[in-house]
Amino acid sequence: MAQRYVRVQTLSGQRYYGLLQADRRVQVLDAPPWRKAQLTATELSKAEYRLLPPCSPSKVIAVGRNYAKHAAELGNELPTQPLLFMKPPSSVTAADAPIFYPPQSERVDYEGELAIVIGDRAKDCDISNAHSKIWGYTIANDVTARDLQRQENQWTRAKGFDSFCPLGPWLVREIPVGANLQTFVRRVSETDDELVQSASIADMIFSPEYLVAYISQVMTLLPGDVILTGTPEGVGAMGVGDRVRIEIEGIGSLENTVHAKTNSSQSTVNRAIAPKEPALQETVN
Repeated sequence: MAQRYVRVQTLSGQRYYGLLQADRRVQVLDAPPWRKAQLTATELSKAEYRLLPPCSPSKVIAVGRNYAKHAAELGNELPTQPLLFMKPPSSVTAADAPIFYPPQSERVDYEGELAIVIGDRAKDCDISNAHSKIWGYTIANDVTARDLQRQENQWTRAKGFDSFCPLGPWLVREIPVGANLQTFVRRVSETDDELVQSASIADMIFSPEYLVAYISQVMTLLPGDVILTGTPEGVGAMGVGDRVRIEIEGIGSLENTVHAKTNSSQSTVNRAIAPKEPALQETVN
């Protein structure tokens, strides 16, 4: 099994990066893993922490229509260059955390995606050295208020609600070439999971290396930044109570349940996951 790098919060509120063991113990690192981190003597048992999103990005850059069949299912032409948009860092949430269904929308969709995590500052790089800027990979759900997306020429509101970027549950350094991506939905009224998306990441129009190089020509990518590489065909609506599971070969699975948004529940979760930088947390540079 590939090494799994996590970001956790202890019961006392301290946040660390660490290496996840088979028995779910976490060996704490002295820095974010992309900074040549070393293992410390500190270990956390499963009962002593909860998983956070596996990185704390300064920005999340997403790519639209990067699978031909997905473009077709939405009635769009294939892009001749990557179609970029951004999700705010405040949309990032952890595995098993709620996805909050906003009252402004009447249709919220899942979009299972492979996520790239940047490990080295990337500015004006080319494809030949783009792979060296990729530290690792994780799983993302590019949650989208589809009705709002169709109403507006830009997608910030439709893509940017709090909790609209589940990320995790951990990072791995490498994944198999052509790894399979699958999304399952368990409806609130059902007992079985429904397979709704299935594709190989090799079906991407623009490869991860191409995306890193292309985006770095526009903006400087910083360690810990995240690129969402697009979703395959099969996107669809979620309802309150539905549970979505996204699996990527070589990484694992990301699961989240849809909750109705209420001011009290949202504020409680926001306080729990709000950025808080302890001694061993990353700083952006």
